[in-house]
Amino acid sequence: MTNASRRPERLVLFGADRPLRLESGRTLTDVPVAFERYGPPDPTGTDTVFVCHALTGDAHVTRHHPDDAPGWWESMVGPGRPIDTDRFQVICANVLGGCSGTLGPAPLADRATWAPFPQITVADMVAVHRELLRRLGVGRLHAVVGGSLGGMQALEWLLRHPRDAQRYGLIATSALLSTDNLAFNAIGRAAIRSDPRFQGGAYRAGEGPDAGLGIARMIGHLTYMSGDSLQAKFDRDLAPPPHGARTEGIAAWGPFSVERYLERQADKLVARFDANSYLCLTSAMDLFDAFATPYEEVAEAEPDVYLFSFESDRLYGVEHSRHIMEQLDKAGVSCAHFHEETSRGGHDAFLMDVPGYLDEVARWLAAPSRRRAPAPGALSVPSNTRTQQPRSSHDVDA
Repeated sequence: MTNASRRPERLVLFGADRPLRLESGRTLTDVPVAFERYGPPDPTGTDTVFVCHALTGDAHVTRHHPDDAPGWWESMVGPGRPIDTDRFQVICANVLGGCSGTLGPAPLADRATWAPFPQITVADMVAVHRELLRRLGVGRLHAVVGGSLGGMQALEWLLRHPRDAQRYGLIATSALLSTDNLAFNAIGRAAIRSDPRFQGGAYRAGEGPDAGLGIARMIGHLTYMSGDSLQAKFDRDLAPPPHGARTEGIAAWGPFSVERYLERQADKLVARFDANSYLCLTSAMDLFDAFATPYEEVAEAEPDVYLFSFESDRLYGVEHSRHIMEQLDKAGVSCAHFHEETSRGGHDAFLMDVPGYLDEVARWLAAPSRRRAPAPGALSVPSNTRTQQPRSSHDVDA
C-alpha cells in the first residue's frame, strides 16, 4: 500500500480558555491546523526546522517515502538535501486562512449563518505556528525557513519572537510590498470579485468563481517567472486553442503557446485552491509591514539570519532583501546575504534546483551558528557564479 494520498496530521488549537486574538481584535476558538512532520522525532526542537510555505502552498513540503506524492519543495527538503530529513525533523503547517486543512474561509453551507472570514495578518499566521509547536512540546528550533509569503512569516517570527529559533532563513521575500506588488495583487483580486459566481464570497463548494481565480493565477504566475524564462520556453511558438474555441473575430483565442501554458496553470490552481483563501492571503501580504511595530529584543537574542535573493526575481528582487538588511543593521542585527545571479527562473527560482543557492543553504544550516557579527564587508556572500540551467519546473507555486 502506498502513501500517495497521505493526509496531514491535525490538531485543534485555541480552546475557549485560550482563544486566538487576531491583530484585528477579533478572536477565534477551536482552530483546526493541518501539519506534517518529516525526519527523526526531535522533542527538544534543537534539530527541528520549521518550514513556512508560500501563497498557494500547504503542509506537504516533500515526500515521506519514495512512493509518496511529491511535495512542493523537493529540491530543498528531504534525505541528503539542504534541509536534510536524515538529520533534521521538519515541520510544515498550512497557514491560517488557507484551504488545506487549517481554518480558513469556508464555502457557503447555510446562507443564514454565513459570515465573511475575518481579516488576518502574517502575525496571526505566526501565532498559530507558535501555538502548534507549544502543543507538540517542541522547544527552541534549529531554524525557521521560508520563501515568498513563507519568508514574510519567518521575518515576522524573527522580529517578534527571536529566541524561538537559532537561525532564520528569509528567501526571495519582502518586508513591505512595493506599489507594483500591490497593483498585481489588486488586479488578481478584482478578477475574482468580478466573476458572477463570486457572490460576495458566499458561494457553495464547487460553485465558486473559477474563471476569476484562474485569471488571478495567470496574472500572479507572470510575476513568478522572468521575462527571459518566458522567452526561452515559449518565444512566439504556436499552439492550438482549446477544442471548440472560437478562432476568429474579436473573441478569438490567441494562437500562442504561452497562452495555453497560462491557461493550464489557471486550471491547475482552480482544481486545488479556494478563491476566498486567495483573497484572504494576498490581503495579508499587502498589509505586511515588518518593521512598523517594535522589535527591540531581536538584537539581544543574536539570531543567525541569512537572506537569499535572485537576480531574475521581478517580484521580490534584491532591493527587497537589501531593505531588510538595512533595517536589521539599524537594529544591531548582523545578517548574511546570498544573491544568485545566473538562474533565469525568476521568483520561482527559490523552489528550483539552483545549485549554488541550495549548496549555500545546506552549508549555513550545517555550520555552527554564527553568534558574532561578521567582519566588515562580509555581510554579503559572493553571488553564485556557476552557469545554471534550472530543471523544467515552471509549474511550482510561489
